Amino acid sequence: SLNIDSSRHSVRRATILSAVFPGAGQIYNHIAMPKGKKKAFWKVPIIYAGLGYTGYMLIHNQMMSSSLRTEYENRQNGGELNQNWSIYDDAAIITLYRQYLDLRDFSILGFAAVYLLQIADAHIEAHFVHFDISKDISLNIEPKMVFGNSPGISLKFHFN
Repeated sequence: SLNIDSSRHSVRRATILSAVFPGAGQIYNHIAMPKGKKKAFWKVPIIYAGLGYTGYMLIHNQMMSSSLRTEYENRQNGGELNQNWSIYDDAAIITLYRQYLDLRDFSILGFAAVYLLQIADAHIEAHFVHFDISKDISLNIEPKMVFGNSPGISLKFHFN
């Protein structure tokens, strides 16, 4: 087990770790948190599931658009045709090609979103490593008469 001095926990290091190796910032934050507050470790599988799915869809959509482009070019130049696309006419091939290009672009955006969100998550959570949520903090809201006869609300904060 790694022994990280939590008093020297660096927000910058958590951010850079997550940028270089997705999920590393979450693990760094998890190790630095005191016992009882550890909660960052479970995010790593979700990060890799998101990156894996969006990466898979990116590759799949790129391969489909490439196959459709080759099919259209072969139809125009008298080349070998792909049986998978034989039921479609030229206009449908072009439409499918454009749809797969759009899906590929959305996959790129999804991959980037997951990547950037995990960096932001590590950065934000690093700020809360030393944040103390004490059970002695409380807020009481009570009705109160203000200036003798006007109804109002009293807010009382207790920091013990």
